[in-house]
Amino acid sequence: MIVVGVDGSRTGLEAAGWAAAEARLRQAPLTVAHAVPKWVCEGAVRYAEVAQWMRDGAETVLTAACERARRVWPEVRLDGVLLPGDPRSALVKAAEEAELLVVGSRGIGGVRGLLVGSVAYGVAAHAPSDVVLIHDPPPSPHGEIVAGTDGSPGAGRALDFAFTEAELRGARLHVLRAWAWPQPGGFEPASRESEQDTLRALKESLAGHRERHPGVHVVAEVVHGHPVEVLKEASARADLLVVGSRGHGQLAGMLIGSISQALLHHAPCPLAVVRR
Repeated sequence: MIVVGVDGSRTGLEAAGWAAAEARLRQAPLTVAHAVPKWVCEGAVRYAEVAQWMRDGAETVLTAACERARRVWPEVRLDGVLLPGDPRSALVKAAEEAELLVVGSRGIGGVRGLLVGSVAYGVAAHAPSDVVLIHDPPPSPHGEIVAGTDGSPGAGRALDFAFTEAELRGARLHVLRAWAWPQPGGFEPASRESEQDTLRALKESLAGHRERHPGVHVVAEVVHGHPVEVLKEASARADLLVVGSRGHGQLAGMLIGSISQALLHHAPCPLAVVRR
């Protein structure tokens, strides 16, 4: 099952359309969810007329999002549900039964100037499922998926996700490892010999994935530069950017790593944040 959170915003509708296309690829049911304050869903409330007005508005949001999903996939197995409570906690709970949670990058209540809203950040950090964050989907498919890896356990799970997506879409997979991390002597690129060793290790790490997905065309590359900038540039014409939720060097207790955090704000295409 795929869950998509909507709130009446443009990016929410884009998320509903993207989620329907993904559900079609996976032949999975789709749940379109909209959160309202808990008291609105209760039978006996002090402000019954206000509650009814808010429920009517919520149903309008759900109807619009469901219609958008059905335009993408008319045969979609679709449920529209109202979730009681704060949108972040309600969507995180809904994701417990889902394989994927999809949300727009900024909702209708987003603060001007913020590149990613509090709900999007909250679910990316806390959801138990993989999360896809929708900014502006490309108007037409480019036929490429970009995946970032650093060799960590989380990156391995992200590669599983990326290979599967590339196979479902018939897309090329571009796997990148950024090389210029801070070194003891300063922020310097490594020697060519070390770079070749890293590329060789990268290709070896892909061997098992290639065996499970023999039809996927894979390009592996080691690139000098900071991971955020490398992945931003590489995914400028991609259909999806895939990263792990946490990689090497992250502080204990962090729910989402610094690279993933930065890409939540700056990814130029839909971003998948994959759990371990």
